[in-house]
Amino acid sequence: MSQPKGPASTVPPGPVHTPGVPPAVRAWGEALGAAVAGIAAMLVVAALGLWAAGAADLPGGAFPSVVAATVLSAAGGSVTLAGDAGIIGEAQATLDVVPLSVTLAGALVTGAVFLLPLRHRAVAGTRELLGRIARTAVCWLVLLLLLGLAARHDFQISVGSDLVDQIGAELGSTPTVGFAADVPATLGFGLLWVLAVLVLTFLVSRRAPLSSRLLHFQDSVRPPAFAMLLTLLIYVAIGLIIGIVELITKDRPAETLAVLLLGLPNLTWMALGLGAGGGWVGHVDKAIGLPMPHAVDQVLRARGQRTLDVGTLAQYDGRAWLLVALAAVVLLAAAFSAAVRSPARLPAWRHAVELAVALALTLLVVGLLTRIDAHYGLSLIGVGDLGGNLGGEVTVYPQLWRLMGVGVAWGLVTGFLGSLLARGVRHPGEVGER
Repeated sequence: MSQPKGPASTVPPGPVHTPGVPPAVRAWGEALGAAVAGIAAMLVVAALGLWAAGAADLPGGAFPSVVAATVLSAAGGSVTLAGDAGIIGEAQATLDVVPLSVTLAGALVTGAVFLLPLRHRAVAGTRELLGRIARTAVCWLVLLLLLGLAARHDFQISVGSDLVDQIGAELGSTPTVGFAADVPATLGFGLLWVLAVLVLTFLVSRRAPLSSRLLHFQDSVRPPAFAMLLTLLIYVAIGLIIGIVELITKDRPAETLAVLLLGLPNLTWMALGLGAGGGWVGHVDKAIGLPMPHAVDQVLRARGQRTLDVGTLAQYDGRAWLLVALAAVVLLAAAFSAAVRSPARLPAWRHAVELAVALALTLLVVGLLTRIDAHYGLSLIGVGDLGGNLGGEVTVYPQLWRLMGVGVAWGLVTGFLGSLLARGVRHPGEVGER
């Protein structure tokens, strides 16, 4: 007489082995698949965005190198810029900005493909999980190394005067600016990037198996972590809708498409921080190819360093106050989602504290990822200077303590309210009895 199968019998006790395929080969194949899928997604998004921005017309076949450099920057890598104007001139260039559309695409695809072999499992051993993470990280670093070797190119530039250009060419001082990957730094920061992505994948996904030692942490960590991911994705979705409308109704569709494919989260996640009451400090000397909303450009173009927040934006566009209302709605919805996923026994104050910590950390990361430091300067036989007529500068730095402070405040309020609203949705003991 057959015994009835209990609920636990539906979960495989260990990894599923494919007949005829050695376990080691299968394990490395899964790791390589996750790394390749993530890099491929980043290459596609970066290539399309740069194509829309006109980078396909760069001289000397530079487009593939620029795509590789963009992916490296998005994956935590380091790309250095250098200028040279010979013995009678000087050129300098720096660019520190993360193309977060590319970053987001790579993170989502890498995490999703990494979890595919584990999707039918509830528990996995610590050694197995660490092995999967290590193999994926190794494959990721190999791919970054290949991209780092390809991310290298030099460009000749003009100072805008035919006479000066001709004299510079005769004297061997034609100004050039180029970029190259800093391979050691790229591998170091790239390793931290992929490890952070995989750890966050386990934090936000309910389908990701954990070792038995970590199961008791999932009820307190996963709901607020998922709520923060939901918040960031909602803002990206709202920005995408607005961008599509702009793409259809406004002029310069190629520029709009480039922003969507390269820097959409840069703008939308900054909008989250501004709406929550955070701020950035910066200055725009001259536009050097970094798109930003008109109101932001007006605030930062004033003389000296300026604080960018909802108040200063509203001086140029009163609709900036809508960012506060949007933040309230989205954060309350995220708090409600976290409360529904949390144990029913969790008190409202505890849920508020957990969400406050999660939101403060999220806004800290948003601030670090949205900083901009871009500068170009040229001096050649007395024409121009490194910060003058032939130079441009864009700097935007986050006020990190302010962002974290408002994150704590909003997290406490929305977390408490979200917990109260969820009481009418959750059944008593629905989650707490697990």
